[in-house]
Amino acid sequence: MEVTLLIEATESAFKILEDARNHAAGIMDTTIELMADENRFIKEKRCRAIFTGAQRRKTRFQNFVGTAIILFIFWALLSGHFDLFHLSIGAVCSLTVAYLFHDLLFVNVRVGNIHTMAWRFLKYIPWLLGQILIANMHVAALVLRPKMPINPRIMRFKTKLETDISKVTFANSITLTPGTITIDIRDGEFYVHALSQMVADDLYGGEMEDRVAHIFMEGDHLYVQDVLDAARIYETLGV
Repeated sequence: MEVTLLIEATESAFKILEDARNHAAGIMDTTIELMADENRFIKEKRCRAIFTGAQRRKTRFQNFVGTAIILFIFWALLSGHFDLFHLSIGAVCSLTVAYLFHDLLFVNVRVGNIHTMAWRFLKYIPWLLGQILIANMHVAALVLRPKMPINPRIMRFKTKLETDISKVTFANSITLTPGTITIDIRDGEFYVHALSQMVADDLYGGEMEDRVAHIFMEGDHLYVQDVLDAARIYETLGV
């Protein structure tokens, strides 16, 4: 009787030990799987961080190069000197300013990419130079007339531009054009001094504002080219 009870107790103890071993093995397997999932998550997160960092570095480099090129072109056009000495100074200054402030020009990028904005900005420069030439001729004609038929006024109008860089571009374009000077930008309103009715009407026409909005792809000014650019992007993404 006692031997039977001892055998049963021994068998129960071995069974309990076997269940405990199986339970411990299950816990170990679960722990290993969790550690593998955690390691996989860490590796994926690290890969994403590396990829994101590379993308950011690439974007910053593109911003730097685009800003430096645009500044150097402006330097060359405004200085009027194309010898090696002046071009070298312009290159150094453009690279320095681009290194310090390359994130200011290509900020708040809309649908599209930096290359599109840079290309549109470069195409905007010849049009702006043409407007400067026309305005110069108009101001010269006003000054040379004996009666000087000027009609100076302060214009105030609400802009549809949204980002700071587009507003600054528009304000500087106005100031660069003879006969108009941007006095202030306050709460989305432009205060501009106009020398005559003609330059005021040209500004109220909104063509310059539309072209600046086209550069920075702002939604309030929709161009056919914007739609075509977006269509190409969606087609590339397979949307």
